[in-house]
Amino acid sequence: MSASDPASRAESVSRTAPIGAAASARGGVTRTVAIVGGGVAGIAAAVRAADSGWRPVLIETRTRLGGRATSFDDVRSGVELDNCQHVVMGCCTNILELYDRLGVLDELDWHETLWFARGGGAMDRLSIAPWLPAPLHYAPSFARMRLFSLAEKRAIARAFLVILRMGPRGRVAWQGRAFGEFLAQTRQPARVIELFWEPVVLSACNLPSARCEAAHALKVFDEGMLAHRFAGAVGVSRVPLARLYRRVGEILGAVGGELRLRTSAKALAFDGTRVTGVVCDDGIVPAQAVIAAVPPDRLARLCSATMRGYDKRLGRLEQFGFSPILGVHLAMKRRVMRTPNLALPGRAVHWLFAHDAPRDDDRGPPFAQRLEAVVSAADGWLGLSEEEITSRVLSDVSWAIPGVTHDDLAWSRPVLEKRATFASSPGIDAIRPRTSVEAGDLKGGIANLFLAGEWTDTGWPSTMEGAARSGFAAAAAVGGGAGVADGLPAATLVRVMRGTGAP
Repeated sequence: MSASDPASRAESVSRTAPIGAAASARGGVTRTVAIVGGGVAGIAAAVRAADSGWRPVLIETRTRLGGRATSFDDVRSGVELDNCQHVVMGCCTNILELYDRLGVLDELDWHETLWFARGGGAMDRLSIAPWLPAPLHYAPSFARMRLFSLAEKRAIARAFLVILRMGPRGRVAWQGRAFGEFLAQTRQPARVIELFWEPVVLSACNLPSARCEAAHALKVFDEGMLAHRFAGAVGVSRVPLARLYRRVGEILGAVGGELRLRTSAKALAFDGTRVTGVVCDDGIVPAQAVIAAVPPDRLARLCSATMRGYDKRLGRLEQFGFSPILGVHLAMKRRVMRTPNLALPGRAVHWLFAHDAPRDDDRGPPFAQRLEAVVSAADGWLGLSEEEITSRVLSDVSWAIPGVTHDDLAWSRPVLEKRATFASSPGIDAIRPRTSVEAGDLKGGIANLFLAGEWTDTGWPSTMEGAARSGFAAAAAVGGGAGVADGLPAATLVRVMRGTGAP
C-alpha cells in the first residue's frame, strides 16, 4: 500500500496524535468514542454511548442522518420523500426502544391487518384477533382468505406447525441452507410459495426463498408471526424518516458530544495495537474507542492492510454480497387506495403503501394521495428508465385496483437502492463478524475497535431492527450500560407447544 493512501497515513498520524478527551459539564474528564456512520446503527450506538457517560462524536458524510433509512427533498416534486418504504414490526424491540429514546414513538401508525390483493379489486385481509392467544391470533382471518384453497391452507398450516415446534433451537439445524429447501421438505405447493411465502420472505430478507438463508426466513415467520400476538403488527412512520432523528444532535450535545454531518471519514488511525481516532477530510478526531457503523465494503476502505491482518474480524469484508430494493413514489390526483397497505402476490411489485398528501406544502403539482410501491430483490429492474419503471408499476397497481390509469398520475419518482441490504444468502452468518474482540482470543484483535451495522453478527436479517441491535451492542461493549433489548417473550401456548416451559 502506498504512503499516500489514507489508511497508511493514518498509521503514521496516530503515533503522534494526542488522545482526545473532553471536559464534562461537571468539570471532570470523559472519554471520547468516535462513531463512523450516521445510519440507524450509528445513531443507536451514539445515543446509547451518550447515556452511558461517554462523549460520542458521530461522523456522517451526508447532510442527513439515517443512512439507507432516511428521506430527501425531491427537487422535482417539492416533497420530502423516503428513499424507500421502511416499516417496523411489534417484534422489533430495539428499533422501538431507540425511537422511544428519540421521543418519536408517537410518529408511528400501527396496523394489525395486512391486505392481500387477488386482482380486479378483490382482496383478503390477514388480521390479528385480539381475543385469541398466539399462535392462534391469525387463525380466523386466515381461514376466511379466499386467495387459497382449503388444501393450500392446510399446507401452510403444516409448515407453520413445523416452524412453531422447532423454535430458535431447531433453526440452528437449518443454518447454511436455503429456505426453499424447507418449503420443499414441508411439501409446499408452487402456488402457495409464489403467493404466500415469497411476499413475506422478499419483504423481510430481500431475497427469494430459493436464495435466502433458511434460518433468517424461519426467524421472520416464527418471531414475526407466531410467537407473540403483537409481533406481526406493522408500524409505519407518518413523517419523513429523517425527521425521526432530529433529537440526535441535542442528545449528543448534552454530554459534550458532537454530530458532524458533511464530514467524510478517510481512514481509521491505528498505532499498531489500538485505534486512536478517525482521519477525516478536515482533520483527525482523536478517541479512546471507535465504533465503525458502516457497510462492510466501506469499512474495508477505512482499514489499512496492517489493521486487517491484526484483526480477524476484518478479513472477510469483501465476501459480502448485496441486494437492491426499488421504491417508486406515485402521486395520484385522486384517492385510489382505501387500505394502508396491500400485498400484490405473484406480481412484479410486491407491496403498496398509501400515504396522505402533505397538508403543509403546496409546492409542486397538487395530488390527493401518494402511493409507494416496493420491489424487493429488484435485480431485474436495474437499467430500466424511469418511464419504464413507472409503466410497469402502474400496470400492477391497475391489476390490484381497477380503474387506475396513467391519467391519475400527477408525478412519479423511482428511487433505487442498489446496495439496500446485505444478501441473506445461505451460510452468510458464518462470515458476519462479532461486535468486539472475544475475551481470551489468543489470536488477538483491536480491543478498542467495535463493529456495528445490520451486517454484523446480530442474529437478524438485514433490517432496521438488526441495525439498532448492533448499535446498542457496540455501545455496551465500549462502556457498559444497557445492552440489547430483549425480544418479545413467546406466549404461554407457544412455549407449551415447544415444550420449553417458562420463557
